[in-house]
Amino acid sequence: MEVLTVDLAFVWNGALSLFVGLFAYIAHEKFSELARITILLNKTREEIARDNVTKAEVDRITDHIDQRFNRLENKIDQLIESQRRVL
Repeated sequence: MEVLTVDLAFVWNGALSLFVGLFAYIAHEKFSELARITILLNKTREEIARDNVTKAEVDRITDHIDQRFNRLENKIDQLIESQRRVL
């Protein structure tokens, strides 16, 4: 009976060791994949930030365009006024 108990303990330890080893291998692979995905996500965020403009930049550009149109409108108004005076 002792031989059977020792053999059973040996098999049980082997099975548990195999299970723990398999679990450690799978966990290592998943954490490696997670690290790779994190790096890709960070690169994607950098590319999006580089390729897209912020709201502040859009506001600044539209303000500049508005100022240019206002100056153009003033010049057109002055031209029309000068034409009216001539006639």
